[in-house]
Amino acid sequence: MSVRHALLALLSEGPKYGLQLREEFEARTGEVWPLNVGQVYTTLQRLERDGLVESGGADEGPQKAFQITGSGAAELADWLRTPPDLSSPPRDELVMKVLVAIRLPGADVHDVIQEHRRYLVQLMQEWTRIKEGGAEGDLSLALAVDAELFRLDSVVRWLDAADARLKRAAAGGHVQPARAPLPKQRRHIGVQG
Repeated sequence: MSVRHALLALLSEGPKYGLQLREEFEARTGEVWPLNVGQVYTTLQRLERDGLVESGGADEGPQKAFQITGSGAAELADWLRTPPDLSSPPRDELVMKVLVAIRLPGADVHDVIQEHRRYLVQLMQEWTRIKEGGAEGDLSLALAVDAELFRLDSVVRWLDAADARLKRAAAGGHVQPARAPLPKQRRHIGVQG
């Protein structure tokens, strides 16, 4: 998530102070992603340095109101229409744990998978309680909760698929025992541009 661009979006509605930006950011994201006010001001300084926002004089004491510039509006428009780079898989800690556990002496990859699966199901239950507790009345929160539930569900489904694949491979004798060193194979997975 780009705090930089979220702040530009909020400033596109008119000048705002740093604390206002933090409060509006949290309100618009359903308070799912708390934002430190220090991060807001650091980001505003960078945006100002880059010519994307400008600050007005001190209207109320030491606070400065910030407003978006033409360059900032263009940057925001570009960000909104540019798809995120999903061409390469991210480094996912859970995926790494499973891949490492496959050949790690003394590790049972199935136990690793089941432990993480149980934890993710508990998280899904917590998010479901949030949803049932009134998230539907807050559109931003409802959308954020739905996104998190879909994300967690996809991870649980991947764990189930990985567990099934590992069991099939073990039944067919295709899982190699741990050995040192592991073969070095450089593979580039992803969409080539």
